[in-house]
Amino acid sequence: MQNTLVVAGGGAAGFFVSVTAARLNPELKVILVEKTGKLLSKVRISGGGRCNTTHACFDKEEMLKKYPRGSRLLKKIFHQFFVPDTIKWFEERGVTLKTEEDGRMFPQSNTSQTIIDCLMKEAETYKVEIRIHHEISLIEKSPSVDGPRFQIHFKQGHAIAADFLCIASGGYPKSCMFEWIQQTGHSIEEPVPSLFTFNIPDNPIHELSGISLPDCTVAIGGEKLKERGPLLITHWGLSGPVVLRLSAWGARTLHRLDYHFDIRVNWMADKNDQLIREDIRGMRNSSGGKKIHGRNPWNLPQRFWEYQLGLADIKDIVWADLNSVQQEKLVGQLCSQHFAVQGKTTFKEEFVTAGGVKISEVDPQSLESRLMPGVFFAGEVLDVDGITGGFNFQHAWTSGFVAGKAIAEKAGS
Repeated sequence: MQNTLVVAGGGAAGFFVSVTAARLNPELKVILVEKTGKLLSKVRISGGGRCNTTHACFDKEEMLKKYPRGSRLLKKIFHQFFVPDTIKWFEERGVTLKTEEDGRMFPQSNTSQTIIDCLMKEAETYKVEIRIHHEISLIEKSPSVDGPRFQIHFKQGHAIAADFLCIASGGYPKSCMFEWIQQTGHSIEEPVPSLFTFNIPDNPIHELSGISLPDCTVAIGGEKLKERGPLLITHWGLSGPVVLRLSAWGARTLHRLDYHFDIRVNWMADKNDQLIREDIRGMRNSSGGKKIHGRNPWNLPQRFWEYQLGLADIKDIVWADLNSVQQEKLVGQLCSQHFAVQGKTTFKEEFVTAGGVKISEVDPQSLESRLMPGVFFAGEVLDVDGITGGFNFQHAWTSGFVAGKAIAEKAGS
């Protein structure tokens, strides 16, 4: 009798489970269900619509450092499917990935549609049945020992009999999916947002929206949380890789603080206050007669420079006329400017969740539930999440492959 696999979730992990299981076991009937009408929505919008498919990090130990939560599980499954396997998998299907300077990898085409088309074609090739607008409400064990193990009930009023279920339904905090997952006996680490930006209302920094600084450090006041990297000023506050990484590592702490906290920004991460003073002294000596507004020794964006000068009450003067009070105010702003963060901004379909199914309840070799045999997990529904840069997609491909392969083998045994 033909076995049936139901995969819950039409995202990257769900598709990878489905196509892997269907390819490795052609006798397996694979049904992918998605509660919305959209498939691969995060793939579509990732990386500004280009899809940050993975990251060019080929050292597993280094890669594990990019995951605030779940690295213990990833250490086990990366041996089965890692970055080179992802690159090869897409290349074998006609999709070449390119590496950018910061290590992020995108399709050569520069459009996420290439990745979507590849996954959809793979699903069609291996006869994966896709059903949208199917939201699970309950999983029941079948009373018969001879037939399928599960009855999977949907809010739409019907059910599917299945031998295997893989839950790859993401990790949105307000999703009711965790309710029916808990009904299977699993524990859930409280889902909280990760990879969000900082809101700084009613601050003149908003006037600089769109300006990016290449190397900054941002530290959370009163906490041991500090990150370094590019920073983007927005019309609501601060964003960019350094802020997103900080939000990932501090996801639970910042949730506890209700997203109201103080930060200090060093706009030039390789400079401390003493080095900035030395640079100013150099400008006094070499360019004392030149206007301060006209030139800065750090090549900061002009609008940003003028904003800093305004905050320090530095008018239209030359470097030689800069007094000590003005200098110290400017130095303080450049290497330790204070902001009061009041809230966060997340992007409905793009943000990542910290939390989910406890990894101690999942077999690290197959991602099968230790509590309910036949149920598997993949992707963000697990308590695994990475920083920005392609790391969350790599987890999706890896966990999707591992779960799909394990299901294919188990169905064939």
